[in-house]
Amino acid sequence: MSGRYDKAIVSVVVDKALYSFDNEFDYYLPQGAKVSIGQRVIVPFGKGGKKRVGLVTGFKQNADYGRLKDIYCVINDGVILGDEALRLMHWLKDNTFCTYFDAVKTILPGGMALNVSQRYAISDEFRKAPDSFALEPAEQAVSAMLLGCKSDRELNDMIEYGFDEQQKKLIGRLSEKSVLVSLDIIKQRVGSETEKNVRLTDSYLSGEYADKGGKPLTAKQKKVADFLTDADSASVKEVCYNCVVTSAVINNMEKNGIVECFDNEVSRSLTAGAKAVRSIDDIVLSDEQSAVYSGMSELMDSGKPQCALLKGVTGSGKTTVFLKLIDKALKQGKTALMLVPEISLTPQMVRNFTDLFGSNVAVIHSNLSLGQRTDEYKRIEKGEARIVIGTRSAVFAPLDNIGIIVIDEEGEHTYKSEKSPRYQARSIAKQRCFYHNATLLLASATPSLESAYFASIGRYKLFEMKKRYSQPVLPDVYLVDMKVEVETGNRSNFSRALADEIKNNLQRGEQTILLLNRRGYNTYMNCIKCGEVYKCPNCNIPLTYHKTNNCMICHYCGYTEVFTGKCKSCGSKFIYSTGTGTQRIEDEISTLFPSARVLRMDADTTMSKFSYEKNFDKFKNGEYDIMVGTQMIAKGLDFENVTLVGVLLIDKSLYAGDYLGYEKTFSLITQVVGRCGRGSKKGRAYLQTFSPEHYVLNLAADQNYDEFFRQECEIRKALLFPPYCDICEIGLSSVDEAVCKKGSDSFVKLFMKNLEGHGIPIRVLGPSACSVAKVNGKYRYRIIIKCKNNKEFRSVMQATLLDAYKSPALDKVSFFADMNGEII
Repeated sequence: MSGRYDKAIVSVVVDKALYSFDNEFDYYLPQGAKVSIGQRVIVPFGKGGKKRVGLVTGFKQNADYGRLKDIYCVINDGVILGDEALRLMHWLKDNTFCTYFDAVKTILPGGMALNVSQRYAISDEFRKAPDSFALEPAEQAVSAMLLGCKSDRELNDMIEYGFDEQQKKLIGRLSEKSVLVSLDIIKQRVGSETEKNVRLTDSYLSGEYADKGGKPLTAKQKKVADFLTDADSASVKEVCYNCVVTSAVINNMEKNGIVECFDNEVSRSLTAGAKAVRSIDDIVLSDEQSAVYSGMSELMDSGKPQCALLKGVTGSGKTTVFLKLIDKALKQGKTALMLVPEISLTPQMVRNFTDLFGSNVAVIHSNLSLGQRTDEYKRIEKGEARIVIGTRSAVFAPLDNIGIIVIDEEGEHTYKSEKSPRYQARSIAKQRCFYHNATLLLASATPSLESAYFASIGRYKLFEMKKRYSQPVLPDVYLVDMKVEVETGNRSNFSRALADEIKNNLQRGEQTILLLNRRGYNTYMNCIKCGEVYKCPNCNIPLTYHKTNNCMICHYCGYTEVFTGKCKSCGSKFIYSTGTGTQRIEDEISTLFPSARVLRMDADTTMSKFSYEKNFDKFKNGEYDIMVGTQMIAKGLDFENVTLVGVLLIDKSLYAGDYLGYEKTFSLITQVVGRCGRGSKKGRAYLQTFSPEHYVLNLAADQNYDEFFRQECEIRKALLFPPYCDICEIGLSSVDEAVCKKGSDSFVKLFMKNLEGHGIPIRVLGPSACSVAKVNGKYRYRIIIKCKNNKEFRSVMQATLLDAYKSPALDKVSFFADMNGEII
């Protein structure tokens, strides 16, 4: 036994481990095997010793030797998580209540995930002499069935799908008796993109081929050989094109030992071949921009982690400042990261950057394929791209020596992940700045209340830009009382004032943007005769009618059914529909303005790859007169010929029912109003509402963020909401509502029990049903805990989660904890 104690012991985190059993496990490293921290391995896990992917997190000196297992094998793909990435993994585990491998999968692109499968083949010994094996009758029956398979694939399909549980148990015994040979197949989810290349062999180049009496080259082969002598190597396609030959010529040369073929990795990057067409030195900053650049330069030169907030009105030229600061980071020999909140903003931002920095730019967002994201990750890791632009997940890009991280429109909710790990990109960016001694710049015309608060108390350095670049003035904003419109007989979704302005814009050749944050055609349908409401059977909420495909769709779970025009309960054809979505607005525009060219931008029209870029380019080039869309058109876009913005049915977001409702409404209005009047022409914006007296709408119309911030802080301080506390939300769900309610009550009791003796000030609200009480067949409850997000509170919550997994009352309840507050 003493020999076993000489083996190296490593700590490993394991894939597919439940939160209640997630830990760093100790394993023996096999004799002669070498492994590095951050490298992947295959380990036995659980009672059955199932093969799982693991990640080595450290080496151990002391362990419980008697219970350790050996690592099966080391994956030879090198270190995939370096020191910083491992720190982020631990941080995510501690702060977002996820498993270690949830964190690993979030940090790495999905295409780098490994799939481990077990394949079987009949051994040669058994095929030659099956009667020489001592098998029991049941084993003989199974082995006979396997011998009848025509291929290994058929054999494995039979084991996987054709055998019952009893027969599957015999497979292990047949492997032990060497009837079957077990093979582990380890495959990366997405492989590298390769192309077939060709080069001359050493034998041909050295003259050995000719000395040994090799066949003389044909005229076509001689042409290929001459080309490869000059080019060294080339793809088969390039050789065929330049030498005007077919691939058969190259195949014959390979058979004769004249050339050799090999696979060459090809990048699927969108920007790898981009060329810079402008110089950053040609950009001239305004006085306000120069002041911000100078102040930020001082922070970057300090060599310490810094955080700053840039509050600049829409159109003030914040992007130009970002470009200059990123250029400064590159000239210092460092790298830079730029985050945007929406995929729709990425094409325009990428074009700005590639025009100046060429292939030095990499792009990461969810609309890229797995292969493209993997290739971009590799480019960044190799140092081929020193600027990364992307949405939330880009915050984990493997940049080294970061100089600056910029988060544009930093208050947007899209920077918060809604699935495990439930991280806030801003918090990850701070951790990375601490590690690299970098500067974090948060920027927005409407910063989050938390960021504005931290700037007001001096935690963040505050910079402001109060004027639009090149001096265009902010648009005139008008509140339209839709109650008056209805009273005077106007049943349209367009007020008379807005309709007149759209008509004027069309006559002048100017463009219009219309915002309605609901997609579909009608949002509510019911039978007049029997009162039956068309609801989602999984979520118990009204279905939205989509005229384009004549279907009713649930926007929560995706349930779809064809609209027959008849009531499902009584068969009546009298169906009442109400509520308005972007499809209906598109139809109304076509009726009111038949000659108008309308572009609709919502989740239904932007499913295909590059749809954002293509549609926005067409709008910018004047191919459309009016763009109607959801919130994806409200931020960051710059179209010089847009002089009119209309905001339709804004009241829904105003009365959303959560403490962020006012902040989201103010931000949305301010941002979309800022889309007009960005060129030389004066802009106008019309906000249609049934609550024209509401102070939030009036402050948004005046673009008065400072007063909104003051009033909102007073409300939140009185009611104790962020930034004056943190909020931990516990989400619970079950197919049985009574079980969910009982489990929620039990969770509160477990939490209060674990809280005893800590003296942590907290307030618990609930449990109560969520505003959408049922989604995808599961009833949902939530518990709101107002707290101080510190290490002590998180340890109490972690203990509660572990107890909850053991509690019989929560056995049939799914639950999670989500920290929405600022991590301290």
